[in-house]
Amino acid sequence: MRRHRKARIMTATHRPSAPTIDDTEAIRRLRESFARQQAAFAKDPYPSLAQRQEQLGALAAMMVGNRDRIRRAVSEDFSVHPELFTDLVEVLGVAGRAAYAAEQLANWMTPEARFTDPGLYGSAQAAIRYQPKGVVGNIVPWNFPFDLSVGPLVEMLAAGNRVILKPSEFTPACGELLKEMIAATFDEDRVTVVTGGVDLARAFSQQRWDHLLYTGNPEVGRLIAMEAAKNLVPVTLELGGKCPAVLAPDSVDATSVEQILGTKLIKNGQMCISVDYCLVPRNKIDDFVGLAQTHMAERAPSFSETGDCTGIITERHLDRLIDLLEEARDAGCTIVELEPAAKVDRASRRMPLSLILDPADDLGVMQEEIFGPILVVKPYDSIDEAITHVNEGERPLGLYVFAKDEAVADDVLTRTSSGGACVNTCAVQGALPALGFGGVGTSGNGRHHGIEGFREFSNPRGVVTRGEGDLIQALYPPYGEVAQAVVTAALNG
Repeated sequence: MRRHRKARIMTATHRPSAPTIDDTEAIRRLRESFARQQAAFAKDPYPSLAQRQEQLGALAAMMVGNRDRIRRAVSEDFSVHPELFTDLVEVLGVAGRAAYAAEQLANWMTPEARFTDPGLYGSAQAAIRYQPKGVVGNIVPWNFPFDLSVGPLVEMLAAGNRVILKPSEFTPACGELLKEMIAATFDEDRVTVVTGGVDLARAFSQQRWDHLLYTGNPEVGRLIAMEAAKNLVPVTLELGGKCPAVLAPDSVDATSVEQILGTKLIKNGQMCISVDYCLVPRNKIDDFVGLAQTHMAERAPSFSETGDCTGIITERHLDRLIDLLEEARDAGCTIVELEPAAKVDRASRRMPLSLILDPADDLGVMQEEIFGPILVVKPYDSIDEAITHVNEGERPLGLYVFAKDEAVADDVLTRTSSGGACVNTCAVQGALPALGFGGVGTSGNGRHHGIEGFREFSNPRGVVTRGEGDLIQALYPPYGEVAQAVVTAALNG
C-alpha cells in the first residue's frame, strides 16, 4: 500500500503566503494574447521547416545575448546564485537544447510510414504526420526560471505551435526579464509572456488551450488538471516527489558520495530531481557518513558561505526547512551537520547541508519533498527491502542506483518505477536535450526534451492515401460475396 503524503508538500511552484498581486490587467492581456494567437494560428497552421529552424536559432541567440542580464536576474531573485551554474543550465543548456532541436527537426517532421495490408488495401499508403497543436500554455516554476520556461518552448516551437508563458510570481526579476527578452525576439502572436500572481495562474489554466504544461507539485497539478479537463485540454504535468538513491553494498564509496552530494548541493537542494533520501546498507551507514564528512571538508569547506551556495527562495521556505530539522531532532534522530561550524544566514537565506539518519517514516522529512539542503539516510538489510521501500511510496520523478554489478542495477530498475533514472550518477536524465523528461503517477505525466517533446506538443495525425487494387468496398453495406471472401481469407490464414 502506498504511503499518503501530507498536504503541505513544498515544491517548485507552490508555497503558502503567495505575494498579493492585482491580476486584473494581466488577465485581460492574457485573454487578448490568447485570442490573437488563435487567430494567427488559423491563418498559418503549419510553419515550414525553415521557419521553425529560424525561430529556434533566434531563441538560442536570445539566451546567449542576454547572458549577463539573466545571471543578474537569477541572483536577484535567489539572493545568492552561482553565476557559472546559471551559465551552464539557464543559458547554455537552453541554447544547446534549441540547437539540437533545429539540427534534428527535419527528421522529426518527416511522416512515419505505417503498415497497410496489401491484400485488403492494395497499394494504399498510411503515415503519421505530426502537425502543430495550436496555442500552447506553459505555467513555469520558480526554481529554474529560464530552463523551465524557454526550455520547453524549444519543443513547442519545433512542433510549430504558438506559445504563452506564465513565469512564477516568486521570481519577479526573472519574469520581467523573460517578458522583455521574448518581446524583443518574437512577434506577440508567436510567443508572449504574461506575469502575475495566483489569480492569473487560475485564469491561465481556464483558457481553452490546445495543450498546457504545468511544472510544480501534485496538489496544484491536480487543480490545474481539473480546470483543464473542463475544456478537454491535454495537459503535461511535471511534478515532484521524493527521489531516492539506492546504494548497493559494493558502491558505498567516495565516488558515489561525490555524485550524491554534488547533486544535492545544486541549487542548495531546490531541484525536483535532486536526491531526497538515500537507502544505504545498514552496516555501511557509518561509512557513508564518514565519506560525506570527508567530501565536504576536502571539496566544499564552508560551502554555505560561498557564492556557489544558492539562497533559499523565501524566508517562509527557509523556516520550513529549519522546522523539518528541528522536528527530526526532537524525535531523537541523529543529525549530522556537514559544515559543523556553519549557521543559517538569514540575510542571504543560505543554509548548510545536514544529514538526518534513519528518521521514522511519519516524520516530515519522510512525508514531504524536502527541496532544500537536508539529505535523509535510511538503512536497509537487503536489496529486496530497499526496493520494497521505494515501491511503497509514490512513484518518484527520478530514481538513482549505485551499483558496480550491472545485474543489481538492472534488477532495481526493473522492479521499480520512476519518471527517469540514472545508474551511478544523479539528475543527468534532466540535462540531456535528446532524452525525454517527465514523471509517472503523482510525479507527472507526459514528456518534454527531444523527439518526445516534439511529439508531446504535436498532433500525431494518422493519414491514409488510397491506392489501387484494394478491397475497401468489402467494408461497405450491403455485405455480400466480397466481404465473405475477405473474412474467409483472414480465417484461413
